Amino acid sequence: MGISYLEERMKPTIALVTGAASGMGRRWTERMVESGTKVAALDRDAGQLASAWAGNANVRTFPVDVTDLDAIRTIVDTVEREVGPIDRVVHAAGIMPGSPLLADDPERIKRVMRVNYEGTVNVSLATLPRLVDRKRGELVCFGSVAGEALTPRLGAYCASKAAVNAFMEILAHENAKSGVTIHLVCPPMVDTPLLSQSMGTGGPFSLKKAMDEKMLAKPDDVIDGIEKALSKKQSVSHPLFASKALSTLRRLAPGLLWSIIDRAEDEMAKQT
Repeated sequence: MGISYLEERMKPTIALVTGAASGMGRRWTERMVESGTKVAALDRDAGQLASAWAGNANVRTFPVDVTDLDAIRTIVDTVEREVGPIDRVVHAAGIMPGSPLLADDPERIKRVMRVNYEGTVNVSLATLPRLVDRKRGELVCFGSVAGEALTPRLGAYCASKAAVNAFMEILAHENAKSGVTIHLVCPPMVDTPLLSQSMGTGGPFSLKKAMDEKMLAKPDDVIDGIEKALSKKQSVSHPLFASKALSTLRRLAPGLLWSIIDRAEDEMAKQT
């Protein structure tokens, strides 16, 4: 396990994590449980959620779709009543199907927005008021550098993450004096099952190249970067160099970035 920055400040006692059955949500839950945190683990996949945390006394599982605000609020009520006040929220749930936009199913495009953006709204509004009332705690939501450095064949996902990025940055600014650390993380491509979901539905060729050539970020490295940012009470982080570089290039030379992306896509398309 990588360096933990929990020692630099009070570690969370009770956390709520979405997307806790796999990927970043699962790995961060594992790390918090190892350090003694009790976790309410939420995920839409009830079977995988139960399998992931069976027999772990420090994890309570709650199958839920993050698009259901009433269900999220009920779970938060239950956790705070039966376990205790939540002092860290990690919203990692998301989906990432891939396809050229004109070839995609309109309903699937809208579903991506509901899960990724509306899910962020629901989790934030169901938990943040309680943290603000207590004047402490952390809310961490996963945006993506894909919301800035846009990618062909990933339009629905990029649009949803652009919405998440904007929502979270404004939410953090509006509540900067609340005593709560509200944090947007914009990671690069991370080695999780989410990428396989994209490639299985027509995702970008450049993503396949990154997977084949082992160019993906490691979940622990991303979490280490987030923990470090939280220790400094930062509102936005781009963990790892790739994320920072893409974000900077998008701001300073968007045409050049499109040229690089298109060239990579064309080269990979010829090889498939």
